Amino acid sequence: MEFARTAEPRLRYALVARYGADRGREAANDALVFGWRHWERVQGMANPVGYLYRVGQRAARRRRPVPAVDPVGTGHRPPWVEPGLSAALARLSPRQREVVVLVDAFEWTHREVADLLGIRLSSVQTHLERGLARLRVALGVSGDE
Repeated sequence: MEFARTAEPRLRYALVARYGADRGREAANDALVFGWRHWERVQGMANPVGYLYRVGQRAARRRRPVPAVDPVGTGHRPPWVEPGLSAALARLSPRQREVVVLVDAFEWTHREVADLLGIRLSSVQTHLERGLARLRVALGVSGDE
């Protein structure tokens, strides 16, 4: 189904940004299954990906967090990431974290984020600015570095 092929990455990225890798991927899968089962209703919606995002949010909230497992001995080195980034991101509000990760990590446009989350463009900008400011303070980085 073409819709699932194009919607899946957007749902997965957004839900992973909000709930973490494991819960986010599972929530995206749950949302796509829901969309497939209720396709007659979903296909006629103005923003079906946004609707399925909210379905995924409900699915993620119902799941218990799974503890992260360190893949020791895989032979792959993870990319370097600021060691304090995960903790700093965790201290952001869920909406700030979503917007910061989608815009800065996944390179989504403000319009794409606004459409998916069902918020105004100005709200995306506000969440982005506040989230980045909080990250700079948490990581001890000035705005010009």
